[in-house]
Amino acid sequence: MSVNTQDNHAAVREPVPGSPPGGQPRSGSSPRGRTPRWNWRTAQSVKGASLTFPFLAGFTLFVLVPVGMALRESVYTTRSAGGLGFGGQTVSFAGLDNFAAGLVDGSFWAGMLRVFLYALVVVPLTQVLSLALALLLDAARRRTAARFRIALLLPYMVPGIVATMVWIFQYSPTVGPLTPFFEAFGLDVNFFSSSMVWVSMGNLAIWGALGFTMLILYGALQSVPHEIFEAARLDGASELRIALSIKVPFVRGSLVLTSLLSIIGTLQLFDQPLLFRAVTPETITRDFTPAMMIYDQAFNVGNLNYATALSVILALVVGVASAIIYRFINREEP
Repeated sequence: MSVNTQDNHAAVREPVPGSPPGGQPRSGSSPRGRTPRWNWRTAQSVKGASLTFPFLAGFTLFVLVPVGMALRESVYTTRSAGGLGFGGQTVSFAGLDNFAAGLVDGSFWAGMLRVFLYALVVVPLTQVLSLALALLLDAARRRTAARFRIALLLPYMVPGIVATMVWIFQYSPTVGPLTPFFEAFGLDVNFFSSSMVWVSMGNLAIWGALGFTMLILYGALQSVPHEIFEAARLDGASELRIALSIKVPFVRGSLVLTSLLSIIGTLQLFDQPLLFRAVTPETITRDFTPAMMIYDQAFNVGNLNYATALSVILALVVGVASAIIYRFINREEP
């Protein structure tokens, strides 16, 4: 009986490099040139990514789309056909003319200087007072800290417009309780005068932001390992030394976050001076802050294209200021 060796050799196939013995493909591997099959891990990844869809949809609809519309409006100019504003309107492409006008607008940059000086006082005061309150709550008993935490957070829960109206009533020289209080000590304080209006608004801003900032810093303090405090006490460190040398460095990241949030909110100051203007229009003008000037150009003057250009400039200023302050506060120790 003859044996066909050629057929036998052809039946023996050399194993593919990387394949298991016996020539069987590994489980889960796909043949070369084919797309991988839909498995359980891929399905879980897609399911997890789908949870971000509501945020992405809202971010696109309420942030990206308005930004795109603002950029589009800022490069056009709308003019009335009639000299007195009657007749139709003509829209023409202006390029960067609106931005050039905004960069040399003295009223806009004067308002920017006002809020910058205002932020130099209000933001550090808010951070220092919030940090002090957070350290006091961290040193207190848990039950006591919970009670004060809720009380300090209440001002943040009040809407900004409502809080401003409440404080305007408090500042009123006719019906407010603060003016008679200072008169009892022989002090004549006018909270709506040109020298006190910034103090009045600053007090309102600190009152509203103190509880929120304190809560963030207090939460950061709770994550610090308490074994470090015990070791410091055994070494003879006082509570003040522990707070300044251990607790404060641990909440540095949270301080950077709250400082940036305060700066962004301060540079966009709008609702407080707008309501104060109803009481003291001779002190707070229409272009008192950049946001107020943008509002006036858009809704009173009717120059929407110039207002959107100023909005873009304000957004760039806020972004650059935030980046500079972040690098300054969060720089590495030598």
